[in-house]
Order: sequence, then C-alpha cells, then structure tokens
Amino acid sequence: MNIFFGTLAILSASGVRGYALPGACSGICTNTHDPSIITRNGIYFRFSTGGRIAIHIAPNITGPWTYKGPLLPKGSIINLRGNQDLWAPDVSEVDGTYYLYYSVSTFGSQTSTIGVAVSNDLENWTDLGSTGITSDPSKPYNAIDANLIDVNGTKLLTFGSFWNGLYQVQMQTPPTSARTGSTPYQISHNQADKAMEGPTVFRNGGYYYLFFSKGSCCGYDKNMPAAGKEYKILVCRSTSPTGGFVDKSGVSCTSGGGTVVLESHSGWVYGPGGQCVYDDPVQGPILGYHYVDRRIGYADGQKRFGWNKMDFSDGWPVV
Repeated sequence: MNIFFGTLAILSASGVRGYALPGACSGICTNTHDPSIITRNGIYFRFSTGGRIAIHIAPNITGPWTYKGPLLPKGSIINLRGNQDLWAPDVSEVDGTYYLYYSVSTFGSQTSTIGVAVSNDLENWTDLGSTGITSDPSKPYNAIDANLIDVNGTKLLTFGSFWNGLYQVQMQTPPTSARTGSTPYQISHNQADKAMEGPTVFRNGGYYYLFFSKGSCCGYDKNMPAAGKEYKILVCRSTSPTGGFVDKSGVSCTSGGGTVVLESHSGWVYGPGGQCVYDDPVQGPILGYHYVDRRIGYADGQKRFGWNKMDFSDGWPVV
C-alpha cells in the first residue's frame, strides 16, 4: 500500500479527521474563485468571480469545463466602484427563472452593494442592478457574498463578510429586492476573529446547515498567513433557516461556533473556501469550492475548482 494513502486511511479509521481529495476536474479548472453550480437540461453551469462573472459549462461535474463568456459583458449598472470586477456569484432557480446575485465592492471596503441578474436559460442575462441591500461604514455588516434559499415560498438572502459577521434578510417575491420593512439580522458572528464570510444555507433532512468560509482568502503568493489562518469551510446547523445555528459541540454560531467541514490537507490542498453547496442530480449533495494546489502555485489566478460529495448520515456533513 502507498504509505501516504495508507496513513490517511489509518488516521480516518482512528477518528482523526481526514478528507477526500478534490473530485476529478478536466478542461478549464483554474482561476475559479467562489464557484456557484447549477444544471439545466443535463448541462452543468459554473459561475465564478472575475471576468465580470465568468460562465463555464460542462456535460458533467467532472468536466470538461469550457468557457462561455462573461455574465455581464459591460459590467454592472450599479454606480459604485468595483462595478467592472464583480464578486461572489450565487445562482438559484425560482419558479422557472434563474437569479444570480453578485457583489459590487472593492477589497477591504465596507461600501458595497448586492446586485442581481435574471435569466431564462442561464446563458443570456439581464442585469437588474441593486437589490437595495447595501452597506457603508455606518452599518454593522458588509453587503457582499449573497446566498438565496427558498423555504416554502419565503425567500431568505444570507450575506456578509468580516465586520460583525453574517446576516440575513427576507426578500420580495420575485426575489429581486429586500421585503419592505425587513431589516437584516445577525445569524453568525465571532467577536474574537471576524474573518468569516461567504455564507451558504442548505437544507438536508430536518436541518438547515449554515456553511461559511473563515480565514485569509487571498494573496498567498504575497503574504502567506500563519499556519491554520488560511481559508477553511465551517458549518453550523439549526431546525430553523432564520437562526439558532449551533456547531457540533453545541456552541452558537453567534458566539464563535463552527465545525470544520474542509481545510488544508493531503500536503497540497491549501486554503479551500468560497464554497457553494448543490444538490447534484447525479452525485447528491456536493460541496464546491476553490483551493490552491501547492504543487502549482499560490497566486489567486492559480486557484482551482474543487468539489466533493458530502455525507449527512450522522446529521453533520462529512466530505
């Protein structure tokens, strides 16, 4: 037996956390920040940060992935700095229409807006501009990294990055703007370490799982974080989609809780994060993310698309 993989098997069997390697990926798998996955008519669509939201398609989650072009070729109609460098796409289908949320901001800034574009086919998109969810230094949150969940007709948008953690707001129907009178409320926070962002709420069984990324996301080739401070993916869960999230030890997500789902491992998978969670029609629940392959390089443009199946059989997601 290969000594390296034999050691992984022993560690897993002994209860020490081990992780599966990223699933196979062919075609264009590099420079894929913050991936969001959905399928239509058997075709996989992958949206990612950069290139005014890059669209890639494939016949399978494994690829081969090919480039289709930018989602918004002219950038966003939102009149805000950063409207040509759009971040953190999140795509959902609601009543036959596809909604893709994106962020307009600049790195390290709290002056941000969540925008939305709509489509009937995932290829041709109409930019509707701002959802009305904005932030500035007077607010406790940062309006980026949006994720939509539809709970029996109630649309909830979860968002946030650093500052005072992750927030949620109820949306109108259709979900192009926040519901009148709905004020964003906090669902996750860590006072000691505010490096929390990119929420994803996913329902499985009787629980709603709040996935989020934590740590240093970017610029590893210029400023390598201390060991363990790089990106990783954590989770809390609740029987309600609107709050009460706790980790596996029972610690509230608003008090710094979070159980690790995926982190650097295997000697070469480094800083996984920017995740999406998708109930794949073939694979079942999958975790999509970007990561650095230490064997290739640490630059942001070298980040790879990663994905893994998730097992919820014990009530908590295991990669």
